[in-house]
Amino acid sequence: MTTSSTPPPRRRDAARTRQALLDAARRRFANAGYAGTTVRDIADDAGVNVALINRYFESKEGLFEAALAASFAELRAAAGDVTPGEVPETIARQAVGQSTAGGPSHSLLLILRSSGDEHADRIRLRFLHAFAEKLAKAASLQGADPDILRAQILLSTAIGVTLLRASNLEPLASASADDLTLPLRDVVRALMKTPI
Repeated sequence: MTTSSTPPPRRRDAARTRQALLDAARRRFANAGYAGTTVRDIADDAGVNVALINRYFESKEGLFEAALAASFAELRAAAGDVTPGEVPETIARQAVGQSTAGGPSHSLLLILRSSGDEHADRIRLRFLHAFAEKLAKAASLQGADPDILRAQILLSTAIGVTLLRASNLEPLASASADDLTLPLRDVVRALMKTPI
């Protein structure tokens, strides 16, 4: 009996491949935007065949929507179990690109990037509204219960910080999450019902 030296075919791990594509897409879309990102770039970053994007996401638009959904899920999770006193630190970490687990996060930056697609932009607005509602509850903001306007102002602050950091405006671009927490605490304090 002769044994072959040819290794057995490698089994594909669909979940791992899909996640690798999603992670690569979130990085690319956050840094280059929708128009500046090609499916080939994403596939190369993920180390897979470009045809797998259509297999798992149907299209570049489908992948962008999945990347947006993943980013908003991360932001919702970050706001979900946050006490009012933790809101400034949570916003600061997201603005500098740190997830709640301490790893890199491209969530806020990705949300800023325009897709050029009306459907994806409607999804973005729906998620932003839902996140503002969750933020209003977490931060115990003044006004109506929950005060969506104040939460949207707080969210605008976080997005503005993220946008200006991406534009390399110093000293904001070099500020750490710790550097940002105190000024963000002042902003949150001004919008809250009770002091933190």
